[in-house]
Amino acid sequence: MFLLLLSTLRAILSTNSPNISTDQSALLALKSHITHDPYNLLATNWSTSTYVCNWIGVTCGSRHHRVTALDLSSMDLTGTIPSQLGNLSFLVSLNIRHNSFHGSLPIELTNLHRLGYLNFGNNSFNGEIPSWFGYLAELQSLFLHMNNFNGVIPFTFGNLSKLETMSVYNNNLKGHLPSELFDNLSKLQRLDLSGIQISGRVPNNLFNCKELKFLSLHGNFLEGSIPREIGNLNKLQILYLHHNNLKAIDFSNNQFVGEIPKTLGELHSLIVLNLSHNCLTGSIPSSLGDLSELESLDLSSNEFRGRIPTKLNNLGFLEVLNLSHNNLKGPIPQGKQFDTFTNDSYIRNLGLCGSPLSKSCDNDEETPAKLDRVVVDDEINWKFSILMGYGCGLVLGLSMGYIVFTTGKPWWFIRIYERVRQRFVKR
Repeated sequence: MFLLLLSTLRAILSTNSPNISTDQSALLALKSHITHDPYNLLATNWSTSTYVCNWIGVTCGSRHHRVTALDLSSMDLTGTIPSQLGNLSFLVSLNIRHNSFHGSLPIELTNLHRLGYLNFGNNSFNGEIPSWFGYLAELQSLFLHMNNFNGVIPFTFGNLSKLETMSVYNNNLKGHLPSELFDNLSKLQRLDLSGIQISGRVPNNLFNCKELKFLSLHGNFLEGSIPREIGNLNKLQILYLHHNNLKAIDFSNNQFVGEIPKTLGELHSLIVLNLSHNCLTGSIPSSLGDLSELESLDLSSNEFRGRIPTKLNNLGFLEVLNLSHNNLKGPIPQGKQFDTFTNDSYIRNLGLCGSPLSKSCDNDEETPAKLDRVVVDDEINWKFSILMGYGCGLVLGLSMGYIVFTTGKPWWFIRIYERVRQRFVKR
């Protein structure tokens, strides 16, 4: 009697507990919410006559035989997300990027407590970014980019202590970055918040995310200065800040290497740029001459080579210039703001010459203006040579055409042509 009761109880529990049938029902609910399936991928494959773990885009775990991954990316699907999708309680990875899903996201997705990878990128979701994303404690990668989300970035994202990648770029957001957003994101490696119209200052605790390798904040309305604490990001490889309203960047006394990116010249509101005491190499990009509001430029104590760009003469508000302790050479640009700087701006650059230094330029060291003229002259001569070549070719071609039409077949020309052609064929 006891055994009969126990077996009955087990049957009841197995009937009520979630299983693969629950997962199948959840996926069929998703299928019913898809209004456009141009390749009939789900229409023909997602059928009750086929085992759910064999459905396209579905992966099941070997232990519990439950759905652990769903990948419907780049299938040109159109539809909405049903609440039943939250019943996929063993789901670890959900990827529906590059489709046309729209509408809002159901709160039932918070039941996906095992979820580690979530990619809703490049769809048409709208409404505010749900704050409940911050309660998916296992989340490591979150992609919400290229949608129509509005509102602000929820401060609850700061709860995602395992997060390594957050991509929210190209949405219709606004407001400031929450000051507590980066308090617990110590594992964050990639952060892309570009083109989302956020404003205000960059929170200082962002620079406590010491695992960051990629940081993009460009295309916003950020203001203020980038503090030198950015030097804490010693693993940072890529940084995008252009098209903002930043006033000052101080990256001094760090170990940055490589060349100054030309796009730095797109920070047109910049007033102070300090990259001194690093290990930067290459030449000083002429694009820095586009920083029309710049008042202070310090590139000292690096390993810059080459000439000082004459375009820096465009910096009409420049009051402080320090290029000392580099490997620069050639004549110092003259005129405008450069007439106001002293020797201290250029010391320990043994190859520099010209005022205000006591070392004069040799006769064979052309001034920047002369060099520009030489380049222009060479370009003119080059173009003239090409035009002469085209002209001679035109005259010769017309002459040969005239001979052909007036004499019939010029056999002497044909024999020469045949000999040359055969010679090249033998090679």
